[in-house]
Amino acid sequence: MKSSSNLEAFLQAATPLLPWRSATMERFQGAPSSVWQQPDGKNKDAVEYFALSDLWEHYAESSAYGLAVPVRDAGDRAVVTTQHFVPYLSAVQLYTATKPTSHSLGATSRSTGSETDSWSDDSVADRFAGSGSSSWDAASDEDDSSSTYDGNGSTGVSAKQSGYLNFQYREWDSPYERVPLAHKVAELAHDYPCLMSLSSAELSPSSWMSVAWYPIYHIPAYVNLKGSSACFLTYHSISSVFQDNIHNGPEHDDGEIAALSPFGLATYRMQGDLWRRPGSSDPRRLSELHWAASSWLKQVGAHHPDFTFFTSSHRQ
Repeated sequence: MKSSSNLEAFLQAATPLLPWRSATMERFQGAPSSVWQQPDGKNKDAVEYFALSDLWEHYAESSAYGLAVPVRDAGDRAVVTTQHFVPYLSAVQLYTATKPTSHSLGATSRSTGSETDSWSDDSVADRFAGSGSSSWDAASDEDDSSSTYDGNGSTGVSAKQSGYLNFQYREWDSPYERVPLAHKVAELAHDYPCLMSLSSAELSPSSWMSVAWYPIYHIPAYVNLKGSSACFLTYHSISSVFQDNIHNGPEHDDGEIAALSPFGLATYRMQGDLWRRPGSSDPRRLSELHWAASSWLKQVGAHHPDFTFFTSSHRQ
């Protein structure tokens, strides 16, 4: 049996597995206008979703101990080492169908390098009109021909489906000045409770997040693992509309789980063959995922500092 490549092992390990829930429309405030239904939803009275609180909880263990990824040495495939990565919240945008009901001023802290915003009124296009290339605006609501990338290689989400920008965050600090993802979200949630209260069903197809993964150590430590300094930037859709990877949960769980597989990827300090197995599909996969991430950022008009850093030509 052919073993998976190290890249495949990382992508699998970096995929959140979340409880996939079902509820009636009445559970959602302002339903059905506040709910984005899956295109092939059979029961219009039932809404399927995962809770954002479950998403952040998923990162609690890796934020504390690191994400463990089993990797095989490029020179000796028999040598298996466990590489650990710490996750950081790199960027997130939450678009909802309705305008936020309570006013919450956006907070911008250039001293810490990060930017956080939460809006209560005005469409995302109106809010950022004329703000230039560093804006986060989606396509104008007045342009029906505009579309966003769906993470699967196709477009077709019209601008009117972008919704209203409820919350956004992007990180500017160096990795050495950041706190792990679970701790950062806990910090933000004090001022922006929507991070814990919203569900994927209430988020438009334009909603997404990015996680920066930096290596911290490998076990056994004495192994000279060339290429172990590689860093990854994963992109995940957090709207129910794009969750098509649903399957049965563990045997002890009767429910289903949603697998938020990365639809995009960027890498930094990628050296040697550790993450690009010779003769495998790794190089093509890396190229496709990088293109998808770049395409997505262009479609939603987002300037993502970590993506710029990871892909700067002089750092390749």
